[in-house]
Amino acid sequence: MNPMNPGDGGGTPEDGRRRELPAEVPATPRTPDDGAKAERSEEKAGLGKGKSLTGRQRLVKGLWPPRLTRAQLIVALLLFVLGLGLAIQVRSTNDSSALRGARQEDLVRILDELDDRTQRLEDEKRRLEDQRTGLESSSDQAEEARKQTAERERQLGILAGTVAAQGPGITLTIDDKKGTVEADMLLDAIQELRAAGAEAIQVNDVRVVASTHLSDATGGGVRVDGRKVAAPYRFKVIGKPQDLEPALNIPGGVVQTLEKEQATVTVARTEKIVVDALRPAKQPDYAQSSSQ
Repeated sequence: MNPMNPGDGGGTPEDGRRRELPAEVPATPRTPDDGAKAERSEEKAGLGKGKSLTGRQRLVKGLWPPRLTRAQLIVALLLFVLGLGLAIQVRSTNDSSALRGARQEDLVRILDELDDRTQRLEDEKRRLEDQRTGLESSSDQAEEARKQTAERERQLGILAGTVAAQGPGITLTIDDKKGTVEADMLLDAIQELRAAGAEAIQVNDVRVVASTHLSDATGGGVRVDGRKVAAPYRFKVIGKPQDLEPALNIPGGVVQTLEKEQATVTVARTEKIVVDALRPAKQPDYAQSSSQ
């Protein structure tokens, strides 16, 4: 059988398949990614045709608009809060410094006072060690113990106010003509003197001891251990004058506080101070010596 010619109305199988194809193929739908790619292609084509961007323009285009993630925003907020807290802490620390505006000579005097307190503690430690050595090395330990007991009793009597005392020290006089000095101001003076090494204190005719308390009196004045004392208030203090006087005159200390209340303050060093106001020895009702 002869093959069919195209002119005879026949054809090959390939011709039949070609005739079966549709006349038009529907276009594939475009997605958003295809649109973005087309835009970038057009932009690149435009840049190729026109002028290229400068380095500054590319930098601006890369930085703006900013592309921040949620995590980056949270980290930036935390860093801001941390920096703000540190700034507030530094400022409050600087403002609360009591010696911020002190002069150089005042700072030197305060350091000297701290050195003196340290030296007093070292002397006390050395004295106790000497007592222990004396007890351990003495041939008659009983007699040495009695001597030290008597000396200790005398010292405790001075601290308790049951015996009179004398020695070098200072006198502090507070003249309060306007009645503005209150009990807490006198208490601050007593505490400052004790911190500076005062061994015996007397306010007017009242002996100051560890249990002393002060309160404002009705009608003016101050009560010391229940006894009313009136201005001028005279402190007789036994201790090292070189430590006691600077302790009262430090910046923002007792003297400046009292002068702000328009009181007249006088501090004088004396080679011999006599503290003769006594307090009766109290017998404890419940406490007993543990050595019995």
